[in-house]
Amino acid sequence: MSSEKSDAIVIRQADFSESSRVLTLFTRDFGKISCLAKGVKRLKTAFEGSLDLLSECRVVFIHKQSSGLDLLTEAQLIKRFKPSPKSLTHLYGGFYIAELLNALTEESDPHPELYQAAADALFILSSESPPDTAIFRFELIALREIGQLPDFETCTICQSEIILGDHSRFWVSESGLICSRCGHSEYQQTEIQSGAIAVIRKLLDGNVDTLNRLTLSDQQRRDIRKLLTSAISSILGRRPKTTKLLGW
Repeated sequence: MSSEKSDAIVIRQADFSESSRVLTLFTRDFGKISCLAKGVKRLKTAFEGSLDLLSECRVVFIHKQSSGLDLLTEAQLIKRFKPSPKSLTHLYGGFYIAELLNALTEESDPHPELYQAAADALFILSSESPPDTAIFRFELIALREIGQLPDFETCTICQSEIILGDHSRFWVSESGLICSRCGHSEYQQTEIQSGAIAVIRKLLDGNVDTLNRLTLSDQQRRDIRKLLTSAISSILGRRPKTTKLLGW
């Protein structure tokens, strides 16, 4: 057994005993791990209140080679998730990020870029800034990191370049765009504005500072939300549970 250190986001909690919990952490260096935090429910604990849901913390854990739980030994708070009390969307957006991190990733499969995207999104959701673009960016990076990102550059059928201004459609079963020439009714598809495609490309190519410079129309928000919810639901075989809370 070895002792490991990493930054981590708490994405799930479950009671284990009167004083202990099993935690699911998404770590920067080791991916998703499940660990036992002994004594975490006591009033005085070595974890110093750093393990609340969606808190970012620096952890030390003993990694077990068998299928058993890792053992959490230390946790120091980096940043607590404090969504705006004026908006339940910010709170539920955080729950949505936790659900996707848990549902879309495998144990011990590190994705540092996805970790940073989640931390960036939670930081924005802890402010009063609009949550849409932060969540969109996180979803897109999550899809790219697990190898399930739709192709937003070429037509899935004819392989021609998708030109902005063309009336493209999204083909759910093939996870890609269809140009206007190939967009026949027998395909499982939804029309998407070229402006929404342009926003998606900017979110994928830019960094977190891009979010402050983007202004989305209501139609662009609807198009991107429909596309991403369809893509993620297709991968999971179900709609994420938190979409009901978010009204999607």
